[in-house]
Amino acid sequence: MDAKVYDLINDQINKELYSAYLYLSFADYYADAGLDGYANFYMIQAQEERDHALIFRKYLLENDRVPKLGAIAQPDKTFTDYMGPLQAALEHEQYVTSLINDIYAAADEVKDYRAMQFLKWFIDEQMEEEDTARDMITKMELFGEDKRSLFELNQEYAGRTYSVPSPLAAE
Repeated sequence: MDAKVYDLINDQINKELYSAYLYLSFADYYADAGLDGYANFYMIQAQEERDHALIFRKYLLENDRVPKLGAIAQPDKTFTDYMGPLQAALEHEQYVTSLINDIYAAADEVKDYRAMQFLKWFIDEQMEEEDTARDMITKMELFGEDKRSLFELNQEYAGRTYSVPSPLAAE
């Protein structure tokens, strides 16, 4: 494995773990506000991000490379309204998409077709993550001011359940 591709993938492990921390902080914000459905959504999101880190870790190990884990930064976001975490989530997912694209570009540069194939799942996942974040913003814009509608959105997100990502499901 090319050293640059390794470094980027290894760094991505840390970035995914940071994402989990970030989403835990969103869950805490919503739980404190009494929106347990939104808190549930972001608790599950945190689990998914942790799983993404494990998928990258597994890939390195399967390619005879040892992951090097770094410190995880503390999330620094504070919010004053229910829209804040939703907008921060979209911005963060767009950032993660750029990181995945950078890894893909580095793999393409050295013709690491195995890494490029591996990253396809993440490219598809990021498209889904950004779409979900946009949808949550749209729903909050449309219905968030109405308490009954906000209650119904909260109930919708309370129904979200965790499922193991397919790259880990075989384990």
